[in-house]
Amino acid sequence: MTAASSVNTLKSACVARADPGSGGVLTLDSYKHDYKYPTTDQTRVNSLAVGLQQAGAFAACLVAWPISDKLGRRKALMISSFVFCVGALIETSNTHSLAAFYVGRVIAGLGLGAASTVTPVYISEMAPKELRARIGSFFQFFFTIGIFTSYWIDYGMDEVYGNALISRQWQIPIGLQLVPAGLLGFGTITLKESVRWLTKKGRHDEAWDSLRWIRADGSRATRDEMEEIREGAAREALVTADFHIKELIQPTNLPLTATAFLVFLAQQATGATAFAYFGPQYFKLLVGNSTHTALLLTAIFGAIKVAACGFFVWFLAERITRRHVLIYGAFIMAACQITTAAVVKAKPPPEDGGITSAGIATVALIYLFVIMYNLSWGPLPWPYVSEIFPARIRDPGTAVGVASQWLFNLVFSLTTPYMIENLGWGTFLLWGAFDVVIGTAAALWLNETSGKSLEEIAKRRIRGGGDRESPSDGRFEGGMTGDVDVAPVK
Repeated sequence: MTAASSVNTLKSACVARADPGSGGVLTLDSYKHDYKYPTTDQTRVNSLAVGLQQAGAFAACLVAWPISDKLGRRKALMISSFVFCVGALIETSNTHSLAAFYVGRVIAGLGLGAASTVTPVYISEMAPKELRARIGSFFQFFFTIGIFTSYWIDYGMDEVYGNALISRQWQIPIGLQLVPAGLLGFGTITLKESVRWLTKKGRHDEAWDSLRWIRADGSRATRDEMEEIREGAAREALVTADFHIKELIQPTNLPLTATAFLVFLAQQATGATAFAYFGPQYFKLLVGNSTHTALLLTAIFGAIKVAACGFFVWFLAERITRRHVLIYGAFIMAACQITTAAVVKAKPPPEDGGITSAGIATVALIYLFVIMYNLSWGPLPWPYVSEIFPARIRDPGTAVGVASQWLFNLVFSLTTPYMIENLGWGTFLLWGAFDVVIGTAAALWLNETSGKSLEEIAKRRIRGGGDRESPSDGRFEGGMTGDVDVAPVK
């Protein structure tokens, strides 16, 4: 568990610190001064500085899975870390050129996208079934810690330097993303390769060594798990010959591919990621135009994200079903957003950023919104999507899901600054409407995966059934259509 969660920790920290918009760097006068663009271009710069990274991440998702399949999860993570560090170095350098900064954003995005594709696969293939949701959810948990840290660093830079036009005011927050990225690259050297990837490649002795290492024992239970993994790989091998990418849209696989795509689309459409990227700008809609107040409220927002996601990971992840939490979470978020829109419409904030009862109420609603997000749509899509695919299409299928995440991350990061500028309070109403649609779709579409090993989920699909909970006992129905002979683990 420690090794697997460490990968999630470092990777999520990279993602969290990789976005200057998330902590308000783009609002600092020193950044505007060094890159010499007029205030009238602020919306465009906000949009491109965030969006181009997502474009690079989206592109990386499309090529990460074949690299991961050929070289292994471990080497793919090392490569993604190196690429990210190159981009981060370019971003941190004070080139006085927005074009150069944008290039750095794209390169860093390539590393982020690759890591985002490989990490959930590695985690799902290494984690025991009873801890898979918790470990998979560590991505969101440590993402919130990274975001929390970045918010307070940005607030601290504003507090220390104020309106001083000093480059290190924005370079320190940007440069700190090199720390988790470097640790991810070097830390991966100490990890073992994925048990299931090694088994898939026929490297059974290495797979057994890897499983003993990650479980820290060679007990009978571990041997039984190894046999189950080998049986699952053998079963998949019966139907994996001559794989073609078109199989993702074949009738038997299309529902899974569509689910992966739509789950991450829904995650982005909740509006929570837009809040993470443009927190100060959003809070100005609620409390007025004070940058210092907006940065402080955003920093508190980050602390609440950490507390909520931490509560989920440590106390709820393995005690609740995926599907029901996603449904209820979406509807509660919708209520928060729609109510916020109504209050801001009825009681607009004062221009001077003064404290009002309406402002306090709307800030509280946004904090409740982010709590619900980090108890549902924040952490759960990552383990859920990597669980739903059989081994044959797990890599490309997960890549489709993560590509969707980055694609709509790109869409909303490009459009959110313009939404804030042109829609004002209507932005909250739009997110609320999206959340209503998401909750309804989750109730009608999503199936349950909690409490089952990847091999058990695959067995159910091979026999042609779905994996929605049985009305009688909440468990998967049915078994296998046949047996697969696999040599015992020595």
